[in-house]
Amino acid sequence: MKRNNVFQVTLLSYLVLTIRGKELKCIKNGENSGQILVGQQVNRTIQAEDGDIYDCVDVNLQPTCKHPMLKDHKIQMEPSSFPIGLDIQSPLEVAFSQAQLSTINCPIGTVPILRNNVDTKMVQRIGTLASNDKQQLGAGIKYWDEIYGIRASINVYDPKVKKDSKDLSASWIQIDNGPKIGHGVGIGVGSSDNEKLNKSCIDHNCPGFVQVSHSVGLGGRVHPISIYNGPQYVINVLIFKDPKTKNWWLAYGENNTLIGYWPSSQFSFMKDKGDFAFFGGYVQGPTAASYPPQMGSGHFASEGFGKAAFIRNIQVIKDENNKLVSPDIRNAHPGSNDLSLYDYGGYGVNDNGMHVYYGGPGKYD
Repeated sequence: MKRNNVFQVTLLSYLVLTIRGKELKCIKNGENSGQILVGQQVNRTIQAEDGDIYDCVDVNLQPTCKHPMLKDHKIQMEPSSFPIGLDIQSPLEVAFSQAQLSTINCPIGTVPILRNNVDTKMVQRIGTLASNDKQQLGAGIKYWDEIYGIRASINVYDPKVKKDSKDLSASWIQIDNGPKIGHGVGIGVGSSDNEKLNKSCIDHNCPGFVQVSHSVGLGGRVHPISIYNGPQYVINVLIFKDPKTKNWWLAYGENNTLIGYWPSSQFSFMKDKGDFAFFGGYVQGPTAASYPPQMGSGHFASEGFGKAAFIRNIQVIKDENNKLVSPDIRNAHPGSNDLSLYDYGGYGVNDNGMHVYYGGPGKYD
């Protein structure tokens, strides 16, 4: 299952949005707009219970606004509408306990920006994670169709990654579009485990994602995590395109808490829709091909529930009517780069969506 460069994204972005009838514009750091004074960028500093430190930064001074192409562009604080079908809860959705993202009580009008993350363990990630110089292996489902959004429940585990390797192991959902697979643009969300993460285009590390939530800490730790042959935890995530602004929004949790969006103007191929999605796990990094870490729970899919990682309740938005539906099984292709390292199983589609087990031990010992 070759997936080279799947997560590359275009970064020349424009923001055109509003808040409560008033315009909020990105302001390049260091400028004095008369509205935001120099020296007032950090409104508050908060230390989370797990030790991570966050700075509360005015929403229009967040790191993504540093890009010169984002100067003076307006910020949208909420989507014009949500997908149809979010209020329909499947029985399986209530069968699992929910993992939670870091909650940071920043003042309204600011967003929490992670200052430190030295001992990163099982953090949630958004954005893009692959580049040409990193080895990558994956297992899960490739799905080809016109895609205007995706939703899934991701089983959260703590896969082992070789210390000081700069590799990572992630459980992930992704939307892409481009002239051919592996050479387009993509947006995604999931959890990852890494000892020392490579410099990658994720979270607030590069322009591209505009956060609007004042309480969700990107890059923070997901807790609790699943235990092999023990309690299982999931995180529900949703990516959807705003029918009016065309921005790609991200929400999570049982209540579909809004985190932020990828502005549509930064995309060429994905301005209208995606044509490919991925649901599963992947490993990536300088030594991921020669010394691949664990994926998922670190156990093969054949071990089943409670022992192998899964993604289930997978739904897609297939057209501009903005309705969530079960995927068409004819367009889904489960697979793995190397079945001796990672496999997939338990694949299928029912009224609650699509589901798959995936993962394996890699060569970690």
